[in-house]
Amino acid sequence: QVQLVESGGGLVQAGGSLRLSCAASGRTFSSYSMGWFRQAPGKEREFVAAISWSGGNTYYADSVKGRFTISRDNDQNAVYLQMNSLKPEDTAVYYCAADASPVGSKNWRLRALDAWGQGTLVTVSS
Repeated sequence: QVQLVESGGGLVQAGGSLRLSCAASGRTFSSYSMGWFRQAPGKEREFVAAISWSGGNTYYADSVKGRFTISRDNDQNAVYLQMNSLKPEDTAVYYCAADASPVGSKNWRLRALDAWGQGTLVTVSS
């Protein structure tokens, strides 16, 4: 099973940018669909973005579409989330996730995914 470690979180002013990284262990990384979720204080965890195993298909929440970009490097066993034009409402703990099923499948809808990272905090000041 893949194990995930996020990095890249921090404090940024509104309008700024951050790039989150998720390093995965395991030789089967390229067979996993990957995604990012976030959880703000007092709120439920929500979907942010996901990418297919090949990187050919990407998916975004409406709230981040046009501002965030998800990508992956299967040679480096890593997935990234480039976040631009950040807003205070983007403040949350961001989690990387992996699952062997395609994005949009039952596992993804139920968030019953194979692996989750420990999270990295992103704070956007106004």
